[in-house]
Amino acid sequence: GLFQICMLAVVAVASAAPQNKPIAIIRQESEGPNADGSYRFSYETENGIRGEEAGQLLNAGSEKEAISVQGSNSYTSPEGQVINLIYTAGEQGFAPQGDHLPTPHPIPEAIQRALEFIASQPSTPETPGRRF
Repeated sequence: GLFQICMLAVVAVASAAPQNKPIAIIRQESEGPNADGSYRFSYETENGIRGEEAGQLLNAGSEKEAISVQGSNSYTSPEGQVINLIYTAGEQGFAPQGDHLPTPHPIPEAIQRALEFIASQPSTPETPGRRF
C-alpha cells in the first residue's frame, strides 16, 4: 500500500542523487622539508588539475626569517577555459599572475605625478601630542 509507495519514492530519489566519485591523483611528488628549510611538491589529478610549488627558507634563525615560494596551478573551469596561475610569495607578499585575473585600471597621469611628487619629499616624523 502506502508504505511500499513511500519506500519506492525514497529509493528513486536516492538513486537519482549525484554519485560523486573521488578524483584520483595520478602523480604526486614531494621533497622536504629539508635541513636547509627548502621543500618542493607537485601533483596531477585524473581530471587535469596540476600544481607545483618550491620554497626556500631565507635568513634562517634571524628576526627576518621568511619563506620564499614559487609555484603554479592549472585546471579547466566549468566554462571550459584552462586557468593557469603562476605565483610567488615571500617578504613582499603574494603575487599571482594569470590571464584570468582582473587587471587594475591605469593610474591617471595627474595622480601619478602627485604620487611621484609625494614620494620625492623628505619624510618628517610626527611629533607626539601634535595631532589635528
